[in-house]
Amino acid sequence: MDYWLLLNRHYPDDDALRQLLVDHSRAVTQLALDLAAAHPELHIDRQFVEEAAMLHDIGIRLTDAPGIHCHGTEPYIRHGILGAEMLRAEGYERHARVCERHTGAGLSLDDIIGQDLPLPHRSLLPETIEEQLICYADKFFSKSKPQQMKTPEQAERSLAKFGEEGVKRFLKWEELFGRPF
Repeated sequence: MDYWLLLNRHYPDDDALRQLLVDHSRAVTQLALDLAAAHPELHIDRQFVEEAAMLHDIGIRLTDAPGIHCHGTEPYIRHGILGAEMLRAEGYERHARVCERHTGAGLSLDDIIGQDLPLPHRSLLPETIEEQLICYADKFFSKSKPQQMKTPEQAERSLAKFGEEGVKRFLKWEELFGRPF
């Protein structure tokens, strides 16, 4: 798979949004690959991690988040679902699953229903080791400061705003993949 081909198709203009997406995705990809390399015992598919991490946020252009140059019409929380739809249309089911399962530390059906989120009523929790790794790596980078890495404590505080279950998943991944510092 040539993820640049997909990025170029969906982000053809060399503008601030594309630059933000590429910078953020590169940072997440590099951290995910570094963590995968540190854990050969987990048998992580590193090529897939590179592809999926570069594409995990491809749906942001369809959302309404002007602070990060997104001028679409959808709520930002739907960027993963929207990206998954884009990748499924291209025939990339496995990559689509990463898109839809990386928001927060994943979202359970209870989270979606309990918070009345505008998402499909099904579990959107990362399941495979690669889905979990990309979700974990993503928590260390915000799109507003894509090249500034958060500390684990800062990442935990960001997740805590959305409930205790996400923090528990993050801490489990921290044990599994290690702290990046």
